[in-house]
Amino acid sequence: MKHLLLLHGAAGAKDQFEPIIPSLSGVYQVHAINFSGHGGENSRASIFSIALFAQDVLHYMAVKQLETVDIFGYSMGGYVALYIARYYPEKIGKIITLASKLHWDEAIAAKEIKMLNAATIQQKVPAFAQQLAARHGSQHWETVLEKVSNMLLELGNANTLQLHDYNHITHPVLLLLGDRDKMVTMDETLAVFKQLPNAQMAVLPGTPHPIEQVNIPVLVFFIQWFLK
Repeated sequence: MKHLLLLHGAAGAKDQFEPIIPSLSGVYQVHAINFSGHGGENSRASIFSIALFAQDVLHYMAVKQLETVDIFGYSMGGYVALYIARYYPEKIGKIITLASKLHWDEAIAAKEIKMLNAATIQQKVPAFAQQLAARHGSQHWETVLEKVSNMLLELGNANTLQLHDYNHITHPVLLLLGDRDKMVTMDETLAVFKQLPNAQMAVLPGTPHPIEQVNIPVLVFFIQWFLK
């Protein structure tokens, strides 16, 4: 049975995959982890970075004695999967990304950081603040947002993966993008798609960015179809 590792997005956690896992468990040995500092996990470093989260994956694989895994990465999780494929290619089989923001610059980072202001979230979207507190801990969720914001600033200053890096990723990759995604553009996804030597791409209908609003049967279909 193949091992499938699920990687969550920035300020997310593995609990977001609970609606998906039952549909995949009969076909794959499914794994899901929390990145450092997320979901109540201790952080392995004082700052967040794509490299740090990649090390989280490699550490988990070492502990579980997994030589290779296929990966489904949502949003930032997809970025981490591609980073591992670039620098630790022997650890990865196939990769599926969904709603992964792959182009960053200073303007984009500044825009995204505005939506991660803890005080604004508490004032304008208290239900979301409660959700974040439940996910990361009432004493830690604001710190998670602050560290994610700092990571995005760094990505804006110097994108961890440049377009030429994708030329070196020869793994089978499926890039999924929702047609209602307001964070990830078609142009940036196509730009990476054209650089990847062994990639496919699909657009999910009626699908915005949040994974909670994804049509689960449609997503599961694409995962199973690509990994078979």
